[in-house]
Amino acid sequence: MDAFAFPGLPNYALLDSGHGEKLERFGDYVLRRPDPQALWRPRLEKTAWQQADFCFIRENDRGGRWKKRDSRLPLHWDMEVMGAKLRIHPTPFKHVGLFPEQASNWQWVENRRQGLAKELSGERPQLLNLFGYTGAASVLAAQRGWFVTHLDASKASVDWAAANAQANQLPSDSVRWLLEDASKFVQREVRRQKRYHGILLDPPHYGRGPKGEKWQFESGIAPLLEACRQLLAPQEDSFLVLSTYAIGFSPLAFDNMLQDFVGGQVESGELWLPEGDGHRRLPCGFCARWSRGQA
Repeated sequence: MDAFAFPGLPNYALLDSGHGEKLERFGDYVLRRPDPQALWRPRLEKTAWQQADFCFIRENDRGGRWKKRDSRLPLHWDMEVMGAKLRIHPTPFKHVGLFPEQASNWQWVENRRQGLAKELSGERPQLLNLFGYTGAASVLAAQRGWFVTHLDASKASVDWAAANAQANQLPSDSVRWLLEDASKFVQREVRRQKRYHGILLDPPHYGRGPKGEKWQFESGIAPLLEACRQLLAPQEDSFLVLSTYAIGFSPLAFDNMLQDFVGGQVESGELWLPEGDGHRRLPCGFCARWSRGQA
């Protein structure tokens, strides 16, 4: 069984892909946007693509705009995801606030929480979500009993995540929101001897912290992982998940980095989405998971 298999989301579907694009349904609306991995031919007729509610028009190498099929279509809408209400909002960077391929990780985190519940005897497990973006993982985890530290370098992303939490009426003591540089934060947490039962990392290739700090994956990931290793709690079900998109490395490289953690189990591979009848898969990045006990 593929450890990273998409578990399915009733309100999401990858309808088709090809010629450098993908056609997706998010709730009630169909979106057409670029995807450089889709090098093959589409399965559906052109008319299906032409009827998309939203179509992304690239204007330069940094972004573009969305063209609506009908001017009355909303700017954003809510979508139910694994029991949570999450805001879908097409952005000038082609993203919409949700990465459905992460659903396999959301499910895996819940499985680890169930194991931790037996070890912690009522204590609330601690989850650190670095590069947390719009907070899907944070909201889902908080709903299920985690105390989440959600960190991102973008104020817009942190605000979006906090709005998602508010839409789900999460208690104010379930998530700590931080506008921070990830590398600086984890180094401070190591000095404070802080411990987390789970850590999620989904770093970009390049990025900037809120004070202009430079992030580059090649030079930043190894020291960041080393600091995270020191933050992991001793429980058997403690874990770390590393995922990335549009980065030119093999999942074997991720596997090797997590094998540097003494003990534990590592699994690595590709995140992907099934298309239509499921016979074709769209690759969506690499992922590796480390757990202190069994994977």
